[in-house]
Amino acid sequence: MSSHAPSDDLDRLITEVTDQQRELVLDHMDYDDAWRLGSLLIELARERELPVVVDVRRHGQQLFHAALPGTAPDNDTWVERKVRAVDRFGAPSFLLGLQAKVKGQSFAEATGLSIQEYAGHGGSFPLTVAGVGPVGTVTVSGLPQAEDHALVVEGLRVLVAEQRAAR
Repeated sequence: MSSHAPSDDLDRLITEVTDQQRELVLDHMDYDDAWRLGSLLIELARERELPVVVDVRRHGQQLFHAALPGTAPDNDTWVERKVRAVDRFGAPSFLLGLQAKVKGQSFAEATGLSIQEYAGHGGSFPLTVAGVGPVGTVTVSGLPQAEDHALVVEGLRVLVAEQRAAR
């Protein structure tokens, strides 16, 4: 049994995801970057035989979308709902759900938004460009929400490191 209160664990997770959002800032996000990020996430998922959909958007335009075996049209619905939440609040979808949970509410209760249209579940992350701000989203759907989120973060860390190395 953990000596931590559940709210301590939630607070720690909220801090971790907030730090990830601060850390994962890109130098640029163009069509090639979207292809690189989406392809990287698909490569990681293939190596691990993960049933996921990967989606990358910039300014509302879908620049990359792929589905691996084991996914279904419902995963695309989850992508849309997560993307709407990130676009509306400018924060990772996992963070949005955690912030509601720490208040003892569901994301829908905390925001008053339709669960058919918005999802505060992990897997969508704002694509933020240094000096510009959020320009799009990267989303994974198909795994438990913390794993969707972790895969997105892993891919973004690689892209950020590649961009920094190319400076």
